[in-house]
Amino acid sequence: MKQLSSALIRRALVRLGELADAEGVKLEVCIYGGAALMLAYDSRAATKDVDAVARPSDVAQRLARRVAEELELPENWINDDVKVFVAPCEGLRSLPWDSVGIAVTVPTASYLLAMKALACRKALPGYEGDIADLRFLLRKMAIASVSEVQEHIDRYYPDDVIRAEDEALISELIEEVRRGES
Repeated sequence: MKQLSSALIRRALVRLGELADAEGVKLEVCIYGGAALMLAYDSRAATKDVDAVARPSDVAQRLARRVAEELELPENWINDDVKVFVAPCEGLRSLPWDSVGIAVTVPTASYLLAMKALACRKALPGYEGDIADLRFLLRKMAIASVSEVQEHIDRYYPDDVIRAEDEALISELIEEVRRGES
């Protein structure tokens, strides 16, 4: 699958906004996952897609298909699969965005940490998983214990806990960050 750089995602979002503006629509797009970490924190070079919830959804999906054709992006370059993982109480912030037809938000670092810690997906061939993102967030937020990670989870997902099999990994990542390892 084609990797999307920050510049390419920004270009695609600007074009999405231009198309929306031409139709007299203002899109609200909240970007999650790796794309959010890339756009808000410059934490990685590329991602495979943009996990986002856009409103109005039908207009955003239709225009996103057009952007995909114009910029030769994968058809699902932006998708709303993440909507099933959105917390009932979100922590969001606006990205500085100077483009017509679109407003862009991302989760706070705390909310991203909660999402990534609950998912805790391991790397697979062709897929980076959540480990590098978790390491980045643990370092950025100066997290010192698994219980601190759980506190962030409790803010957004009060009925969820870190899986037992992931607790050791998160603890190991915290120790790596504490020692200054990558």
